[in-house]
Amino acid sequence: MNMTGPSRHQMERILEDAELLFDAGAIDAALDAMAKRIRQDLKDREVLVLCVMHGGLMTTAGILPRLGFPVVQDYIHVSRYRGRTSGGELDWKCPPPEDLSGRVVLVVDDILDEGHTLAAIVARCARQGADLVKTAVLLDKRVAGRKRPIEADYVGLEVGDRYVFGFGMDYAEGLRNLPEIYALGDS
Repeated sequence: MNMTGPSRHQMERILEDAELLFDAGAIDAALDAMAKRIRQDLKDREVLVLCVMHGGLMTTAGILPRLGFPVVQDYIHVSRYRGRTSGGELDWKCPPPEDLSGRVVLVVDDILDEGHTLAAIVARCARQGADLVKTAVLLDKRVAGRKRPIEADYVGLEVGDRYVFGFGMDYAEGLRNLPEIYALGDS
């Protein structure tokens, strides 16, 4: 198996230089608040939760048990980054289910940055017949003066214009497994 991403030594150095933004307690509190809002809005609906892989895995895993009502869970895999720190064209590795007719879809992802990926996911779900598409992101990256094609319905935490990693978000495909969220250091 060919391992991609930075070496363990490189990841340790990145982490040493990083700034802790949100610890596990802050993330838990954000997930609790998000789940409460989702429950208030969708508890009486039949909901299909779509986890956006890979980044949305930890956020989805954190939200699902907190919902308190039955859902169907599936995943999609679309990327603009492919291991880079800036986005490119969309790559649909696993698109949403073909027939979403009459479904309420909750798309869960790690971060809302420029919004192109999330907007494309929502548009595709709507084209495939979803009655309602809601979005949940753990982190909303706010950049002054930037207009995005979409805003998330449910947001856990906000951050400024920094490169962040941990809790599902990667640095060159590594460090997703951290239970905290960090910002890349200056060095």
